[in-house]
Amino acid sequence: MISMTAPKSRLTVTVDSDIADQVKTLVAQGGASSVSAYVEHSVRCQLAADADFDVLLATMLDETGGPLTPDERAAARRVLSGDAAA
Repeated sequence: MISMTAPKSRLTVTVDSDIADQVKTLVAQGGASSVSAYVEHSVRCQLAADADFDVLLATMLDETGGPLTPDERAAARRVLSGDAAA
């Protein structure tokens, strides 16, 4: 039998223990098939959100006068990620 799924790569990540506990609980309750599946889904969602942000930003900049400087882009990402104080 030939598998139709994409090959997987192993990653090691560190998260706050309360986040890990919440994900494990969700998996135990059937909310996801595994911790890996939950994390993969979450990363896919974030990648899509980042891509949407980039398209939206490019459209807005086309309409308002040009591209952001690297510093302006970094500041916008900090604000949108909830890290405005950084």
